[in-house]
Amino acid sequence: MTTPESIEPQYTLQTAVSRLDELRMRAALGGATDTPDRAELLELLALSEVVARKASYGRQLTVRAAREAGASWSQIGAATGTSKQAAWEAHTRWIDAQREAYGKPGQMGFDEADAAEARAVAGEPEDR
Repeated sequence: MTTPESIEPQYTLQTAVSRLDELRMRAALGGATDTPDRAELLELLALSEVVARKASYGRQLTVRAAREAGASWSQIGAATGTSKQAAWEAHTRWIDAQREAYGKPGQMGFDEADAAEARAVAGEPEDR
């Protein structure tokens, strides 16, 4: 069965987007002979989730880098089209998820020291 977990290790963000675009174009434009079959349509769904996950992870790494470079939560919120509170909450949820992922097969995650460092960088929404 095709699941995001089963295919995620096979793809980088770029290769997942490329395959997603290929399948989407075939689904949208394919004729009777080039329309994706059921397995490919299920792959398309799973790839959509893989792309969302990888993009979210990259986004949060960039948020962390912006904080380390001195950006305020107001600036980060503006850059992401949200409020400073929403940007901070999304980032702290990501930190918590990384802590929970630590030690699980196929996931890197943050150990307690990494999570504490990430929380220190995040600070509070009114910081900086």
